[in-house]
Amino acid sequence: MDRPYAIGIDVGGTNTVVGIVDKRGQILRSGSIKTARHAEVSDYLDELTDLLNQIMEDASISKDQVKGIGVGAPNGNYFSGSIEFAPNLRWKGVIPFAQLLEERSGIPVALTNDANAAAIGEMTYGAARGMKDFIVITLGTGVGSGIVVNGQLVYGHDGFAGELGHVIMRRNNGRLCGCGRTGCLEAYSSATGVARTAREYLDLKPDKSQLRSIPLEDITSKDVFDAAMAGDKMAQDIFKFTGEMLGEAFADFVSFSSPEAIILFGGLAKAGDLIMNPIRESMERNLLAIFKNKVNLLFSELKESDAAVLGASALGWEVK
Repeated sequence: MDRPYAIGIDVGGTNTVVGIVDKRGQILRSGSIKTARHAEVSDYLDELTDLLNQIMEDASISKDQVKGIGVGAPNGNYFSGSIEFAPNLRWKGVIPFAQLLEERSGIPVALTNDANAAAIGEMTYGAARGMKDFIVITLGTGVGSGIVVNGQLVYGHDGFAGELGHVIMRRNNGRLCGCGRTGCLEAYSSATGVARTAREYLDLKPDKSQLRSIPLEDITSKDVFDAAMAGDKMAQDIFKFTGEMLGEAFADFVSFSSPEAIILFGGLAKAGDLIMNPIRESMERNLLAIFKNKVNLLFSELKESDAAVLGASALGWEVK
């Protein structure tokens, strides 16, 4: 029987987005749930399965018409189908996610790292079409990365290659990261990292800022963005600091795989030139001479969450 649809699921630290995708890469129906609503993964999977059933019903699609489900998740292991020790999810340890979802849904499931799924989406439908060497950096609750070399995703021997968000940027007195180590890029340059920088600046600097009207613990990266767009100097400096840190890291990443492009994806990428200009200046300043002016910095060409959903759905087509 022809199975003309696949389902892509993007499990983020904040939201989970689900989409039914046809063979042309069109998302026919989509929906979302709050990832962190449930402390127990079993309760979360029950809600996710209800959502899957609902959007299939809305699209008048039966399970027999779905080739498979592909999942992109933090610390998702392509080889085992498990989410393993994800720092930005409430469920700790090793979660046999693909197996559990397959048992509930009755549809074959494959799983990979969320940033790897975004890279597959960009390569198939977005800014990386035609490229064989590129890196996708996801800037959301955490910092993820999908590395493509010679047209192939880099998985490593255990499925966990490419955790660039956990490259240590500050060896001395670095911030505590959700992974338990200190000084990781993610602790500074994720959306949560931007909010942490804002709290530090407000605590240590006497400068006036509209951010001071917000309770310290309630500040989000969007608050910082809104203030920066309104001309707030401190907020602009926060983005400059964040971009410079990312640029330093990107210069090192380039030395590893010599990518044609680094593509930014995720909520923080919406900051546009506020984040891109300091990244570009910092990266070029720190690049080895042989790499200067060779690497394109691009924003994702796909709508928010589409890259991860489309990339995850590509796994769904390959499920045996």
